[in-house]
Amino acid sequence: MIQTSQLSYSYPASSALHFPDVDVAQGSVVLLSGPSGCGKSTWLALVAGLVKPGAGSLTVADQSLATLTGMAADAWRARNIGFLPQKLHLSAALTVAQNLAMAQWAAGQNEDPQRIAATLVSLGVAELARRKPAQLSGGQAQRVALARAVLLSPKVLLADEPTASLDDEAAAFAITLLVKTAQAQGATLVIATHDARVAPLIPLAANGQPGYTALKLSRQKASL
Repeated sequence: MIQTSQLSYSYPASSALHFPDVDVAQGSVVLLSGPSGCGKSTWLALVAGLVKPGAGSLTVADQSLATLTGMAADAWRARNIGFLPQKLHLSAALTVAQNLAMAQWAAGQNEDPQRIAATLVSLGVAELARRKPAQLSGGQAQRVALARAVLLSPKVLLADEPTASLDDEAAAFAITLLVKTAQAQGATLVIATHDARVAPLIPLAANGQPGYTALKLSRQKASL
């Protein structure tokens, strides 16, 4: 589902960030950890096709991202990637339902009110459909953003620091919601975080082992 080989990325006037080779199976949970500035958000941006690798190969959902550009890349991302950013980026001028409809438009699809309503119901925020983001609490806004991310049943769900600024109870709820939603859709889930509370919140596998693959990054090197 996510395969990388000798993947690296360089920002202007900065040394290259080098990432480990990975081969992540469909439906897996990956915990991407490391201190601030180590490249977690960059790795997510690469997997989402938002930036191009400086070197190496990257295949996501059987698509080599090196061959995708422009509108084709945007359409592929809209169909295959669900992204829950740290800053939720809900459009203030649109209602909750209209914010979700934007995901369908981006994928070249017609607005589907029934699918939007069903997705909001599945995340327990159906009553918020006509509200605007300014009328939402922080927890409500996060669930709406998650609804937008999973609306099109993406193959990969990326979450960037989903527990940032949350208390323990809210953090536990956020991780539980992410894992259950990804499992319900059969999506590969990648959670990028430096929050030590997150790993224990991910359910164990059937064999009693951790229910996630750990991908640990540092400012100097990356290791799997």
